[in-house]
Amino acid sequence: MTTSNAAEELRGWFTGRLPEGWFEGPPEIVLDREEVSVVGRLPEPAAARDAGGSERAGVLSGHVNRFREETRDQRIAIAREAEHRFGHKVSWGVECGGLREMFTTLSVPVMTRLRQPERRVLDTLVDAGVARSRSDALAWCVRLVGKNTDEWLAELRKALEHVERARAAGPSA
Repeated sequence: MTTSNAAEELRGWFTGRLPEGWFEGPPEIVLDREEVSVVGRLPEPAAARDAGGSERAGVLSGHVNRFREETRDQRIAIAREAEHRFGHKVSWGVECGGLREMFTTLSVPVMTRLRQPERRVLDTLVDAGVARSRSDALAWCVRLVGKNTDEWLAELRKALEHVERARAAGPSA
């Protein structure tokens, strides 16, 4: 099964499995090699629309925390079903009024080989207090690149979907 087919199946399964009324519209499903992230949009509370600044942030934060606590047991049960069925860990998050909060996420070690100039970049970030370790510094660099190249990465992911479809349509070995 291609990654895009797997993502479509996951999207459909979660859309059908999640309780009615949890989210406005279908959840955002993101799949990688280890993890499925499920992010739903919560309706913005009326109190947040009328509040400003810190009060609004507090209303949104409280609303998100209430949802997190009230749905914890159901989310755990749904995640176990999905993990058994699809073989990926499930992470949860929500979006509400511009606030995006992930409740759970995996932190997966990734091995890489770096030459001295790249290691010096990481060491500079550590020495400057930007990161606690080389590992944190590398994660910081990856987040920075991702943030600044979202459009290009989205285009690349779309091109990869076309490659996967072409491979799937080709002759089987």
